[in-house]
Amino acid sequence: MAFWLFKSEPNTWSWQDQLDKGDIGEGWDGVRNHQAGNNMKAMQIGDLGFFYHSVSEKQIVGIVDVTELWHLDPTDLQGRFGMVTVRAIKSMTKPVSLAEIKAEPRLSELALVKQSRLSVVPVGEAEWNLIMEMGQTSL
Repeated sequence: MAFWLFKSEPNTWSWQDQLDKGDIGEGWDGVRNHQAGNNMKAMQIGDLGFFYHSVSEKQIVGIVDVTELWHLDPTDLQGRFGMVTVRAIKSMTKPVSLAEIKAEPRLSELALVKQSRLSVVPVGEAEWNLIMEMGQTSL
């Protein structure tokens, strides 16, 4: 199993929107960066991801899992980009802010910090476990 982080602007697609989709989940559409797209192509069913509110909140608020592998994104009329489908698993007990992440030396190599513009990034297992601990959350 691999771990990921999905960034979304809460005014566009919020954690509550994701929760409201229930078990059917939602396609992670609109990604137009090739590196982020390649990250989605590498995902497997059951991989876990943090749901991160970007822009104003800048915090990890929930956990999703991948329920459908990479497939073409219907919002891309040229047919060049794809998406995966993710389902909400659990809200973070305590959201973990970007400030907290940046203050933790063991997370200095986290892609969220190093490649802040990417909307979908990998998270290492040790990083995942540390963020789960910071968020007082378990699965």
